[in-house]
Formats: sequence, structure tokens, C-alpha cells
Amino acid sequence: MRTKKQNDMSLIFFQRWFVMLVLSTLSLCISAQEYLYEIGGMAGGSFYMGDANKTTLFKNLNPGAGVVFRYNANFRIAYKANVAWAMVSGSTAGIDNAFPDNAQASFSRNLFELGGQFEYNFFPYSDQFAYLNTKRFTPYLFFGAGVTVAPGSGSTFVSPNIPVGVGVKYKLKNRLNIGGEFTFRKLFGDGLDVTDDSNRVLDNPYGIGGSVLKNKDWYSLLMISVTWDFGTRCRPCNSATGDK
Repeated sequence: MRTKKQNDMSLIFFQRWFVMLVLSTLSLCISAQEYLYEIGGMAGGSFYMGDANKTTLFKNLNPGAGVVFRYNANFRIAYKANVAWAMVSGSTAGIDNAFPDNAQASFSRNLFELGGQFEYNFFPYSDQFAYLNTKRFTPYLFFGAGVTVAPGSGSTFVSPNIPVGVGVKYKLKNRLNIGGEFTFRKLFGDGLDVTDDSNRVLDNPYGIGGSVLKNKDWYSLLMISVTWDFGTRCRPCNSATGDK
């Protein structure tokens, strides 16, 4: 039969073991912090492709900027939301194809975009958990959906858009990321380059019937971003080690 002294010693042993377990777990959480979210800004350039620029990438490059928010589901997959502003412009001067009646036109306008994208990292992205073969640098692919609004003196252009692009990101330190990405935004209208009567010829100048994938305008963004991590996720505590 156990004595009171033996019971007291067992209780003390259990208490010490429990305290050591809690402290060890907390130390793991503190030393190997991972974060669920990122928020930051992006800036770079934008250009348009449509009737006033059919094939030339980066022609009439203009400024663009925005705010980005990212939810990191695991090391491989992230979901991103963005609000962006960009300027686009174009001109028929000097292009090879001739317009009916040798018409010439140019345009310049601001656009605003609200969108969301799915990202897939080629490498498991983190500066922690080396035993999972994580990397602090990774290229990634992304696609998604959004809406573009471009005010104009003649009329406001509004269209859904489908962004498809590639990017790279690098974790400078545990909570600071830099990245760069290039994307095409496919629009579902041919009026991005029509701001008033002076350039209305750019709205289907050849009178050719269009479709969802034909005779529609595009624009592209080339952006550099800086984001800050927040929303601590302690992976050792919840066993959410993510995908390798």
C-alpha cells in the first residue's frame, strides 16, 4: 500500500514533468513561428494590348501600384487578394496594320482592379522547418478572377478579368517577403481603349464579330511587392506541418 510520502513524490514528479512539457512546447512555438497571412504593397509598370497594340510587349509602359493580402494555406498553396491601380495607353501611330480610311487614334486612361488569385509555389516556401526541405525562395504560378473599372470622359469601362501569371518570392527574414510577378489580364470587352469620340474607331475597327476569346482587350502588370507576415501559426503545437 502506497504511503503519503510516496503519493506526494509522485505528484511532485508529475507536476515537474507537466511544467517541462509545457515549457518545451512553448519554446518550440517561439523558435519556429510560422504565419498565416501577409499584407503589403506593390508597385511597377503596366501596358495594354488591343487594337492599338497587337503584339508588342511592354509598349507604352505606364506606372501601376496596389495593395496585396495573402493567406498561406500551407508551404505550397496561397490565396491572394489585391486592389490595384494602373495607367494604360496606346496609339495607332507607327503600327503596321492600316485602319479603315487610314484612321488614327490614341488613348490614355486609368483603371482600377479588385481581384483574387490562387498561387502554387514550386518549392515549399518558408525560412523555418528545414527538415521539411523548405526554401526561402520559390517561383510560383497563379490564376484567378477579378473586375476592372476604367473611368472615362465618354463612358466608364467595366469588365471581368482573368489574370494568369508567374512570379518569384523571397523571404528576407522571418516576417519580411519581397517578390516580383508578371501577369496578363484577359478582359471580356473591346472598349478599354475607347475613352471618347476621338478614339471610338478602336472599338472593333474592322467590324469583325467577336467572342469571349476573340477581339477582346488585355492589359499586363509587372509588379514588385513587399509584404509583412502576421497571424502566428505554431505548427509544432497543431501539427500543421503543411505539404512537402
